[in-house]
Amino acid sequence: MGYWKQLASAAKTSAADLMRSALAPLYERPANERGSRTPADVALARFYRQFATSTEVREKIVLLRQMEVRDGRVKMIHGRVCRDMTRGGLVAQFQETASSQTLRREWQAFATRLDLTRSQKIRSDARGLVTEGNLPLQLVLDDSARVAAAVRMPAETMVPIVDESGRFKDATKAWEQRDVLTGKVLHTFAAYQLQMARFDPLNYDDMGEMGRPMLDAVADTWRKLVMTEEDLVIRRRQRAPLRLSHVLEGANPEDLDSYRKTVEGEKGEITTDFYSNRKGAVTAVQGDANLDHIADVVHLLDSFFAGTPLPKGLMGYTDGLSRDILDDLKRDYFDEIDALQDVLAWEYESIFRIHMLLKGVVIGQDEFCVRMAERRTETPNQVADLGLKLQALGLPPPLVWEELGRDPARVVQALDEWAQRGSPYPVPGVSGAAAGGVPGAGQGGAPGAPARVSITPGNGRKGESATAISQPGSNRGRGRGG
Repeated sequence: MGYWKQLASAAKTSAADLMRSALAPLYERPANERGSRTPADVALARFYRQFATSTEVREKIVLLRQMEVRDGRVKMIHGRVCRDMTRGGLVAQFQETASSQTLRREWQAFATRLDLTRSQKIRSDARGLVTEGNLPLQLVLDDSARVAAAVRMPAETMVPIVDESGRFKDATKAWEQRDVLTGKVLHTFAAYQLQMARFDPLNYDDMGEMGRPMLDAVADTWRKLVMTEEDLVIRRRQRAPLRLSHVLEGANPEDLDSYRKTVEGEKGEITTDFYSNRKGAVTAVQGDANLDHIADVVHLLDSFFAGTPLPKGLMGYTDGLSRDILDDLKRDYFDEIDALQDVLAWEYESIFRIHMLLKGVVIGQDEFCVRMAERRTETPNQVADLGLKLQALGLPPPLVWEELGRDPARVVQALDEWAQRGSPYPVPGVSGAAAGGVPGAGQGGAPGAPARVSITPGNGRKGESATAISQPGSNRGRGRGG
C-alpha cells in the first residue's frame, strides 16, 4: 500500500505512469459512454452492500462448502474439475525476440517466489475459483518492490468499491475486506494490489459484479436430492421387513399384553406357528414391494448433473448411456475446462505483467502469454496426433509447439543446442529448424530427415481424419536400391 502511494505521488516516474495507464480501464469511464451499466435491482442491493458484506455471495459460498463436506459427489466434481484444470501445470510462452531470454528469467524467478511451480498452489487457487466463483489474490511486495507472494483471500469478505457506472471510485481504494459479523473494514486494497478472477459474472464490464460458484444453480436440486435419498433409506428400513398382524377377538388388555410377551419371547426360537384357544388370526404383512421404484431419485439425480459441467457417466452412473453420447458430453466438458483454464491462467499473467510494470517494463500482448500446459483432458497420443495434423496442414513450427502446450522459443533453443551437439565446430545462429523443427523431425533422437505424415479425411472414428506416420529407414527412405 505504501508503494502505491509512492507511485501515486511520484507523477514523473515512469513506473507510476505505466501503472496509471494499466489501471485506467478499471476506474476511468470512456468519454463517450452514456447511461449506467448496473441494473436497478443490482444498484439497490449494492447500495446496502456499502455497509456490510454481501449476504447473497456469502450464503452461496458457505452453502457450497457445506455441500462439499456432506456429499462425496460434490467433492468429486470440484476435485475432478480442478485436477483437469491444472493438469500439466503452467507454461509461459515467449516469442522469438531479443527480450525473450530476459522475460523468461524474470518469469522463472517470479513463478518460484509465488510457488506457481507447485501443483498444490495452483490446485488450491483453482478450487477457490470453482467453489467460490471468485479468486482474489493479494499481491505482497517485498522491499525491492517485487511481487513476492500471491496470497489467496476469502472471497466472501471482499467488497468492491464502485460507482454507478460499475468502475472503481478510487484506484487506491478499490477493494475492502470487511468482517462478516460487524461489517468493520479490516483492510483496503488498491486496484493493482488485489487481482480478482471472476467466474461467469453476470456483467464482465461491471467491476462490482462478483463471480458465481460453479454449482450455485443446482443447490436447490441438491437439497431435494439429499432429502429424497434420506427418505428412501427410512422407507426401506421401516417397510422392507416382513411383519405379522395378530388379531385376538374379544381379548382384554391383560390378555393382549400376556400374549404379546409370550410371542415376543419366542422370537429368538425357530417358531413358524402360533396357537390360540379363542377366535383370532395371524396375518402376514408383506414388506414394501416397490422399493426398487426410485424414478423420483433418478430424476433429481439427472437434474443435478444437468446443471454441472461434469457428465453423469464420468461419475459412474452409466445406466442407459451409450458411448457416443458420452463422447459428446465429454467434449462439452472439455470446452468448459478450457474456459476455466483461460480464466485462471490470465490472472497469473496479469500479476506478472503488474510485477514487470512495477519494474518499469511494459510487455506487449504478443510477446508473452501464460497458459496451462495441457489443454482439455486429452491423452498424450491425442496431443501428438493433433500436432502431426497441424504440421500436415502446413502450420509454422512455432504455432504447432504452442498448440501442444510448449514454449516455442525454448523448443527452438533446444533444437539449436541439439543440432550443434555433434559438431566439432559449432556455428552460432544455425537453427535446428534445418532438422525439421517440428514434431516428428529426425530419427533415433538425432537431427535428420523428418518423418512423413499423411492424413486421410473421414477414415477415423466418428468420421474424423486418420493419421499415418512413416519413419525413414537407415538409408533415409531410399529403398533397397538406394
